[in-house]
Amino acid sequence: MTADLIPRLQTALSQPLPGLEAQLRMSPHPRLGWDPTTFPAGARDGAALLLVYPHRRAFHLPLTVRGSKLRNHTGQISFPGGRVDAGETIEAAALREASEEIGIDPGSVRIVGRLTPLHIPVSGYLLHPVVGIADARPAFHPAELEVARIIEAPVTRLLDPAIVMHEGRIRDIDGDPIEIDVPFYDIDGEKVWGATAMVLSEFCAILSTL
Repeated sequence: MTADLIPRLQTALSQPLPGLEAQLRMSPHPRLGWDPTTFPAGARDGAALLLVYPHRRAFHLPLTVRGSKLRNHTGQISFPGGRVDAGETIEAAALREASEEIGIDPGSVRIVGRLTPLHIPVSGYLLHPVVGIADARPAFHPAELEVARIIEAPVTRLLDPAIVMHEGRIRDIDGDPIEIDVPFYDIDGEKVWGATAMVLSEFCAILSTL
């Protein structure tokens, strides 16, 4: 990735996005009644920050390993983010949540666009991914109860097809065992799957064109 990545990324985010097609490449299958093309009435707005920053002559993106005491998705990998409060913009919520979870300075981040919203049935959120840029590596301070650790993923590594893997999982549906194919990214020894992988898939689809 060259130094002109940022202006090219900003331009790409202003164009039509890869959208659902790119998200579904990393969706578990079969989806067992979940229709990703519809957003249920009453879904709560959530925001997540995809923060791109330079570090060691490469661009990176932080992911969090969620703390074991959280209500949802404990131990899973996610972008910093959370609910959008009343009267708050999507962008403001993404920055606030990232500040609370990984300790970044919101004033050091420039928002360059959004990705396609994604409904997450387990939590009931309609997730709005926001892309931000920092001119330098942030001084991370993970929230002790929310974040077990921060993964700093090199952007070029995210584009390596070798990190895309699959595993079978069994789910019990009304007493019947159903095998589900779960695609995931193998990043720093962690399995990045579900909504995080779907958002990341769209982001990688954009990066691959730059």
